[in-house]
Amino acid sequence: MATGRILLVEDRASLRRMLERALAGEGYEVAAAADGETAMAQLAERSFDLVVTDLKLPGASGLEVLAACRATHPDLPVVVLTAYGTVRSAVEAMRLGALDFLEKPVDIDDLFTLVRSLVAGDPEDEAFEVPGGPAIVGRHPRMRAALRLLEKVAPTGSTVLLTGESGTGKELFARALHALSKRSGGPFVAVNCAAIPEGLLESELFGHEKGAFTGAHRRRTGRFEQAAGGTLLLDEVGELTPAVQGKVLRVLEERSFERVGGGSTLTTDARLVAATNRDLEAMVGAGSFRSDLFYRLDVFPIELPPLRERPSDLPALARHLLERLAARHDGMPLKLDDDAHELLAAQSWLGNVRQLANLLERAVILSERPRLTAADLRPLLAPAVADDERQQLRRALEKTDGDKRRAAELLGVSYRTVLRRVAEYDLGGFPRYRD
Repeated sequence: MATGRILLVEDRASLRRMLERALAGEGYEVAAAADGETAMAQLAERSFDLVVTDLKLPGASGLEVLAACRATHPDLPVVVLTAYGTVRSAVEAMRLGALDFLEKPVDIDDLFTLVRSLVAGDPEDEAFEVPGGPAIVGRHPRMRAALRLLEKVAPTGSTVLLTGESGTGKELFARALHALSKRSGGPFVAVNCAAIPEGLLESELFGHEKGAFTGAHRRRTGRFEQAAGGTLLLDEVGELTPAVQGKVLRVLEERSFERVGGGSTLTTDARLVAATNRDLEAMVGAGSFRSDLFYRLDVFPIELPPLRERPSDLPALARHLLERLAARHDGMPLKLDDDAHELLAAQSWLGNVRQLANLLERAVILSERPRLTAADLRPLLAPAVADDERQQLRRALEKTDGDKRRAAELLGVSYRTVLRRVAEYDLGGFPRYRD
């Protein structure tokens, strides 16, 4: 018999009783609530292994129940029930931290399968892996929710928008999406829009004809052509110039484009995945990003959580990274002592997984022992964190023209944290003083 305590929130009495009996028959202890307020009161009184909640409830909504779970029990898995045809609402719930959704009428076998997987929570299954794709490590509810969205959208042809801070793994998600798609046999092409000079970006994406500009000595195919039959990742899509935004919009709407300097119209069937660490919706409001392109890209958004918001994933991530480093350096994986784990868990990780990987690689190269302690990591961590934080803060202030409140939103930290770090890193008045 299964074990575990489940909170079931459903306002329709007949459905609530049916689901309660079914779950209890499998051995689960079930507490039922007919409205959001009752559910939140029960969450405050006792612990649960899983919450199953309808989205539409009298009084407090299912989204409010979800928010209460995230605030008080951030590792508690939540499944939402949604009426047929309102999947968009369920996807939004998963973006906010729900792990999965079930459409009504609920298939009992599907419910049992999902509940078993979430309540059992196999601790050995730390990484999400697909054939031909990268390993994505993390069991935190927000990461698992993002992975479930990835699994749902991958087999479709929909455009996907990956959002999250730098270093959270957006390219890993894009590669996994490609590996799970019907296009996995085709090419995966990635282009970092921020790394290409503005004058060359159009040619990079769409190609050019011989003689199109000075230095164009031969015809060159662009990334949209190279990705035919596969997936094109536009990383840092928020850095596109207005002119190039218009051309990308045309490709999304008409699947056609011209090479720079060319007169022939070409077509592409590449699936587009966009990624950004910027708030595109805010950019639309500020007039720096086209609204029509934003809505074309925002068909299926997946938000990747920063590392500091999923600290429970740090041990598994560190183990995975140390194993990769050992394979690269032809050695045995180093182990982390408990004090090293505690030190890593106390960091803010503004550079996210990329920053953690860099730190561990330096530690592996310098270590002469099979274990890493806090004493080994601390000398590497302090200057690295300080330099990384200062550079990220400086870039955020540049992007927001010195607006510290907007810089705080961009970095995902509090306004008071930004004020403290501005003083600490002597960035007052850079690039100009604004509260």
